[in-house]
Amino acid sequence: MIELNQLRKNKEEFVLSLKKRGLDDIENNLNKLISLDDERKSLKTKLDNLLSESNKIAKEIGIKIKSGNNDIGDLKDQSAKLKEDSKKIDKELKLTEESIKNILVNIPNIPDNKVPEGNSEDQNIEILKHEISINNIEKLKPHWDLIKEYNLIDFDNGNKITGAGFPIYTNKGAKLQRALINYFLDEAEKNSYIEIQPPILINEDSGFGTGQLPDKEGMMYKIENENLFMIPTAEVPITNIYRKDVINIDDLPVKNVAYTPCFRKEAGSWGAHVRGLNRLHQFDKVEIVHIESEKNSEKALESMCNYVENLIKSLEISYRKLLLCAGDLGFASSITYDFEVYAPGQKRWLECSSVSNFKTYQSNRMNLKIRDNKDKVLAHTLNGSALALPRIVAAILETHQDKGEINVPKVLHNYTGFKKITL
Repeated sequence: MIELNQLRKNKEEFVLSLKKRGLDDIENNLNKLISLDDERKSLKTKLDNLLSESNKIAKEIGIKIKSGNNDIGDLKDQSAKLKEDSKKIDKELKLTEESIKNILVNIPNIPDNKVPEGNSEDQNIEILKHEISINNIEKLKPHWDLIKEYNLIDFDNGNKITGAGFPIYTNKGAKLQRALINYFLDEAEKNSYIEIQPPILINEDSGFGTGQLPDKEGMMYKIENENLFMIPTAEVPITNIYRKDVINIDDLPVKNVAYTPCFRKEAGSWGAHVRGLNRLHQFDKVEIVHIESEKNSEKALESMCNYVENLIKSLEISYRKLLLCAGDLGFASSITYDFEVYAPGQKRWLECSSVSNFKTYQSNRMNLKIRDNKDKVLAHTLNGSALALPRIVAAILETHQDKGEINVPKVLHNYTGFKKITL
């Protein structure tokens, strides 16, 4: 959530930044927040005064009774009146606090100054592009033809078992998947990430803490009778490990990595833009998470982007890096860089990683703080895909296809146990 104290200091800046997201009426909501916060402070002061007066009278009653003076009728009446007034003010205070929260949780993060204006993904800015030469084949096939031809992934039986968007990886397709996961985890360990194996079910507090709830509730699979959700990304359980924690500044940065299956209802079924591995309901992903101080937050984002770029480059596939415009920015993110890989069989760019800095937005929701000497301040949280597997696999298959075989990137040879996928 945005911070109310920062809103008061920087209201005009907040208004302008949030209008970049297309929230033209945001000024009214921010003014209402400030007004409600003023009311909250006033009610809190009144309540504190009433409770103080009530305690004072209670002491007077105690002193009189102790001294044998039972003339306390007026004091009892005053005490009863104060208690009644306190209950009334306390109720008003709780309603005001609830109103503040209801507005706050529906206001997205403030875009970073670097984030450009724009309403859609078409207005994202290309930061860099790295292209490799493609094998000279008359006609490059899309991965959905290759996976059938080489018996790598079974969508039909996945559909039979569960439904559309739940593939079965088979034979060398399963080995390639496992090889990529292990390679990504090993590379993360080399870069000082501590591996985590988190739950893939989360409660409401966890979903709220990282900003998936209430914003993306409709995109998440829910276990109704348990009030639990399947994770859309490992970011959620990893970051929530530190919910309500106070981390000593000397223990920063916190760097975690995790492999998990991920579940999203947003996926469509068979079609031009969601065919094959392009979009799934269940997919595998390796996720990196940083917890940092404000001072080192920007450097951490740069470091994570460099790490993701080198990881993609090692797979010998074409990629590009994009800075998302305000209209395409995630709800909880302050700034996001997307990495896309090129799938030559489809002649399309496919997103495979989003690297984001949430600054204090998530930490404010989950009460995650840093202790710097005697001071406690909100932490900065960051996360990124390193990497999401489906579109990486699609790009590898389409890029490295050859006549009667598919070449496996060199960095994976020790993990797969084979250099080629053959008919």
